[in-house]
Amino acid sequence: MEFAESEWVALIRHSSSHAGAVRSIDAHARVGETGIGVFRYVLRAEISRVRVPPEESAARADGLWKHTCFEAFIKAPDAAAYYELNFAPSRQWAVYRFNAYRQGVSSPDFELAPEICVRRFADRLEVDAAVDLQDLIDLQGAPSIKVGLSAVVEDESGTLTHWALKHAPGKADFHCPDGFLLELKM
Repeated sequence: MEFAESEWVALIRHSSSHAGAVRSIDAHARVGETGIGVFRYVLRAEISRVRVPPEESAARADGLWKHTCFEAFIKAPDAAAYYELNFAPSRQWAVYRFNAYRQGVSSPDFELAPEICVRRFADRLEVDAAVDLQDLIDLQGAPSIKVGLSAVVEDESGTLTHWALKHAPGKADFHCPDGFLLELKM
């Protein structure tokens, strides 16, 4: 099977966030010829100091970004509409569609729920999520996609840190179109 994929990339901590127990977060994205997008994240940290939601049955849920969560933002090049995908270490997930920057949010139906695999170690947390991108109507027929990868990490005190490929000036904003830095062939 052929894949269009990114190199492993380092997510950057937002300037308003303290590193705390987190040493680094690396991410990787790829799209298979069947339209399956795979998003991989490796959080390197003193995991005992990071709040990692307990693993449970995979289910759709809102508000995942309020705790440790990994995210992918996806759109067709030159399109205003985009998708936000959230993957929690609990195996809960969410998908939102926006008509334009932070406007017209909806929660599209998915034929198949994303598959989320979580591996926990003392020094790292690995999360892989596989998503059928063909379920995302705005991406159908697009020759490529623009992708922004990000993460929210909650420490033992409940403080959130924000990580992304690129941050906009001001407060953390993963929706900023400037953060959609990766381009992958569909």
